[in-house]
Amino acid sequence: MNDYIKSLEWRYATKKFDSAQNISQNDLELLLEATRLSASSFGLQPYHVFVITDAEIRKSLKEVSWGQSQITDASHLIVFANKKNFGPELIDNYLSDVSEVREVPLEGLKGYGDFMKSKLVDLPADVKENWTAKQTYIALGNLLSAAGAMEIDACPMEGFEVEDYDSILGLDAKGLTTAVVVALGYRSKDDETQHYKKVRKTKESLFTHI
Repeated sequence: MNDYIKSLEWRYATKKFDSAQNISQNDLELLLEATRLSASSFGLQPYHVFVITDAEIRKSLKEVSWGQSQITDASHLIVFANKKNFGPELIDNYLSDVSEVREVPLEGLKGYGDFMKSKLVDLPADVKENWTAKQTYIALGNLLSAAGAMEIDACPMEGFEVEDYDSILGLDAKGLTTAVVVALGYRSKDDETQHYKKVRKTKESLFTHI
């Protein structure tokens, strides 16, 4: 656990990446597996993750990301896209996976499926989209923690034009919208922000024990 805390102290939102350094395929797979194993509400994972290395696409994305160099200079760009809306198929598809993986009859999961549908399916579309977006941030947290533990640098980013991202990546046709972006790679020795002391609330001001 001490090593984990040290990795959290080590990581920071990298502002300048070394464009000559790339993440190995093995390390990338580990980062993606950590993301895949993330918790989500009901286990539904109502999002998709895009791993972008295409230089031209990333150049286009940089133009709608306030010109931030991380978009093109990092080794990999990760885009979390959440579902804009959904129906009972989201739950049905999940239950099919549960049935297959746990080797249990699908009909035995009907009660649980009906419960999930009663809580989610009839929500207003804007509430659904807000809920699915929140789920991406749980996965984001796991990715950032895994990257820190592996001493791979990361910069989570919200500074971009959502509609432009959706257009460039063709997300509308997939019923998705961009929630948050993460640049992954290795810090440049010229990135002055790596030397800044980490600023967080004190334990006394952040936590209340009841």
